[in-house]
Amino acid sequence: MTEQEKRIRIARRIALELRDGHFVNLGIGLPTLVANYVPEGIEVVLQSENGMLGVGPYPLEGEEDADLINAGKETVSELPGTSYFDSASSFAMIRGGHIEMAVMGGMEVAENGDLANWIVPGKIIKGMGGAMDLVATARQLYIAMEHTTRAGKPKILHRCNLPLTGVGVVDTIVTEMGFFRVTPQGIVIEEIARDFTPEQVQAATEAMLIVSPQLRPMPGT
Repeated sequence: MTEQEKRIRIARRIALELRDGHFVNLGIGLPTLVANYVPEGIEVVLQSENGMLGVGPYPLEGEEDADLINAGKETVSELPGTSYFDSASSFAMIRGGHIEMAVMGGMEVAENGDLANWIVPGKIIKGMGGAMDLVATARQLYIAMEHTTRAGKPKILHRCNLPLTGVGVVDTIVTEMGFFRVTPQGIVIEEIARDFTPEQVQAATEAMLIVSPQLRPMPGT
């Protein structure tokens, strides 16, 4: 699979988790693709922490508005009823526990739900953004990420090596290989992409996976 095919597969699967009336925050990068695949008949309100409530899908080529951007500085579209506000109000929504679901990227996830996704030591970044606030307050945290690094190393680990964003915060992981739930017993694989076997998924994972007795094919694969 190409990198873009992996990203689309992951975004499509997470979009199936959206529920009517939920307020959802989509993180920078891969998670923003989820806005393109909201299922028909489902109405959710997508929030961007730079001050936008009602984020729509990516605009068509030629219809971009350079002043209409998300937290990742990508051009987005607006939906009827979209509202705009300052950063303080945006973080009041997040810290007040009003976000039912947050979708974030991940560099590493540990088997106990620890998340590392905000910095690689030695690399220059602009800041930590809203990640720490979201992982602490969102009612459900989904991690959308490719299963391995570009070098083929596992990203689902026994223990994170990078600086943590949050401790024990991850509820669900979606990769191009499957759909995984973080439980007190460990990481359970509930769905598997049709082009992989459980043995192949485990070989690409450092943490020991628990195969659900009801393991089923991942939709869209």
